[in-house]
Amino acid sequence: MAAWMETVRSVVSPWECDVTEHFTIAYYFDRLADAASTMAENIGLRDNAGSALRRFHVRFARELRAGASFHILSAPIALDENSVRLGHQIVDSADGEVTAWAEETLDHAAAPLSRDLSDEIGRRLSHWPGPAVERRPEPVATDGFVATARDRIKPMELDAGGKLTLAAFVHRFTAGSIQGLAAIGATSSYMQAERRGYSTFELALRITGSPQSAAPVLVETGIAHLGNSSIRFVHRMSDPVSGTEYARLSQFGVQLDLDTRRPAALPEHLRAAAARLRVPLAPQGN
Repeated sequence: MAAWMETVRSVVSPWECDVTEHFTIAYYFDRLADAASTMAENIGLRDNAGSALRRFHVRFARELRAGASFHILSAPIALDENSVRLGHQIVDSADGEVTAWAEETLDHAAAPLSRDLSDEIGRRLSHWPGPAVERRPEPVATDGFVATARDRIKPMELDAGGKLTLAAFVHRFTAGSIQGLAAIGATSSYMQAERRGYSTFELALRITGSPQSAAPVLVETGIAHLGNSSIRFVHRMSDPVSGTEYARLSQFGVQLDLDTRRPAALPEHLRAAAARLRVPLAPQGN
């Protein structure tokens, strides 16, 4: 079996932590972008690494907090005629435990791989020891979504290929999450007084396009699931003029007690407000 390759070794800086007092998801994606590029170059997919058609599924096993040291192990884990799937294990360097699992899919249907490259990647496939991806139902339309972020793309947010960085996408979706929470009454005042936060345990990011520098972007958000302590947001980023969608993020998390670091039930007034932002979903399997 092919070996996993170390693609990142880093630390969590205090300014990379959010109001929930742990490593914020956008900075996870900042490091995943480096891991993805290094792995893609290593297996000969340099030209595909910046593809607009990318998908990430991330499952968080436990928190990383300020001062934590970590590294990322990456490997190709699946290959078919239309895509390559890369696996990334985010590992606590202090104890060797995996803190998050990420699967990245690169679509190469528009530019098929050569037989030699496909064979080489096939020889390097590694077993994926992480959890299977859970397919969640998608909203049937964007009716009921509310605006949660609106701004313009900054030149410094583009990568070397001129595309919006993963972190820049996810920072806006994080803003969408905070705006969405405020819309149901989970305001900063509530969070501070009750010692509560929103802790993400699963993400599914789909990128289908990239806005250019200075382009306006709009993030809209709906609630796809409401549980005892859990909320799944669905965020979409689009061109506010044409409506063209650039990316979509399914963000599943729980209300967290910041002292016990355990899920905390949503109070009834938040649940009632959140229920009003629920959006209809496609039947499972569609």
